Amino acid sequence: MADSDIALELPTMRVAYEDGALAEGELADTWHAQLQHWLDDAKQAALAEPNAMVLATADADGAPSSRTVLAKGLDARGVVFFTNYTSAKSHDLMATRRASATFPWYGIHRQATVRGTVEKVSHSETAEYWAKRPRGSQLGAWASPQSIVVSGRGTLDSALANVERRFAGAETVPVPPHWGGWRIVPEVVEFWQGRRDRMHDRLRFKLTRDGWKVERLGP
Repeated sequence: MADSDIALELPTMRVAYEDGALAEGELADTWHAQLQHWLDDAKQAALAEPNAMVLATADADGAPSSRTVLAKGLDARGVVFFTNYTSAKSHDLMATRRASATFPWYGIHRQATVRGTVEKVSHSETAEYWAKRPRGSQLGAWASPQSIVVSGRGTLDSALANVERRFAGAETVPVPPHWGGWRIVPEVVEFWQGRRDRMHDRLRFKLTRDGWKVERLGP
């Protein structure tokens, strides 16, 4: 198929959302309980990486960027992911202290978006999660110069080989000093359910001076 044929198809490419609905009375009492419920539904539906979320940040000049990360913590305080603190995303977060993350569960016609401020998690939280990572992922965190331009794949393979030799005799791999977790502390959490004729359900938890309130948004 030619590129021009693909371009002509784009306006007609759509999926009809025939099933699903979201009413105010169906929401959990808290945003995090509702998010956990939908995460469980996505897992039960056998969706690939149901904890994957698209993290959007902006730098000090307001230039946006986004990438997929994995949520590794969820409670009343917020949603947690882990990364290299010298990465581009971490530089953005340190500059603005704000982020938005969307869980795109296409297979069940749902998405959830968490938006708010960010904070680094404690060293103990990082250590607890680090201990659960496969050893290969631990070594990769030491080896990867995340977001830095490298000369080629060989540079990465060589860096990993050096790290493997460095920790060859170690029973455990320590947490790198440049690596840890970020927590998105939500101010708004929106739950989106696809509906027929694009009349989708959009319900959001919004933090106010009086606590959390639920609002319905037009699709």
